[in-house]
Amino acid sequence: MLRIHVSGVDLSRVRMATRPDAMWETILSFHRLRDRRGSTVFGKWRKESRNRLNGEARVLSAVVPPRGYFPDFLTPSGGGAEPFGLDAGMEALRDTPADRIRGELGLLAIGADRMRRPSGAAAALSEALAEGRTEPLGRLITTLRAYHRAAVEPYWPHIRASVEADRAVRGRALLDGGADELLATLPPMIRWRSPVLEADYPVDRELRLDGRGLLLQPSFFCRGTPVVYRDPGLPPVLVYPVTHPGAPAVAEPGPWLGRLVGHTRSTVLHSIDNGCTTSELARRTGVSLASASQHASVLREAGLVRTLRHGSSVLHTLTPLGAALLRGGAPVAVP
Repeated sequence: MLRIHVSGVDLSRVRMATRPDAMWETILSFHRLRDRRGSTVFGKWRKESRNRLNGEARVLSAVVPPRGYFPDFLTPSGGGAEPFGLDAGMEALRDTPADRIRGELGLLAIGADRMRRPSGAAAALSEALAEGRTEPLGRLITTLRAYHRAAVEPYWPHIRASVEADRAVRGRALLDGGADELLATLPPMIRWRSPVLEADYPVDRELRLDGRGLLLQPSFFCRGTPVVYRDPGLPPVLVYPVTHPGAPAVAEPGPWLGRLVGHTRSTVLHSIDNGCTTSELARRTGVSLASASQHASVLREAGLVRTLRHGSSVLHTLTPLGAALLRGGAPVAVP
């Protein structure tokens, strides 16, 4: 079990990440790639991603084992609510001090003694990194970029929509009841028992925030249990899984577009722009509760709206496709 000790000062410094973290999603997706569980959500993604890979998995397996500890330096954090994009994350990885790399890979080697060690080129990469040589680190960064392009980048709009929907739910909890309510509404594997935030975890860990606060980072590819840095001296970050309504995919135009024509549904889409409940949607658009629910259902089936439960109500947010349609087809940026 993981126990995060939260003081009053820490509680006032709890914050939500503003978007998905490209480095965390890249590393955690590599775990999902080798995990046969969660086929409903990740099965199609695994098949498509594997078809695009070209040896990257063999190299990455040297530093990211199938389970257990992986080096903290692979997922750098600035400690702020704005996560690193891919380029900034790779630069932060490149700037990791050699002694830290050696130390964290030493911990990885201890864990590898209890499971199958990587062989061949993968083992050579790990040993070279442990020696502090710069060329292997450059190769690792190149491999991570290639892997990200194959397995993460094509699905980034869906990943971002999932994280933004989770943020909308947590933001509503924060507005309704402050940081206490926010922590109390995290996924069920995380339990707020003030002043300790407990979570299911593969090993026993005690993390004391000591006034540094806590960054909450929702993640599409995190599964089962949350993740924290092993080094307690790093900025405290709790990476936790978002709710998965479906597999990552890119929505394509279909016959449902004709159903979107009309003033009322356009007004509904505008009203959902910043997130709202069904009751709020009905008030904003001047329609009945049943009509608001029906309009939201049509938009959800069309891939324009996501719906997550928040307490006794539901919260609607726009998907990237819905946001693009609302803004005249503006492109969705990839980190």
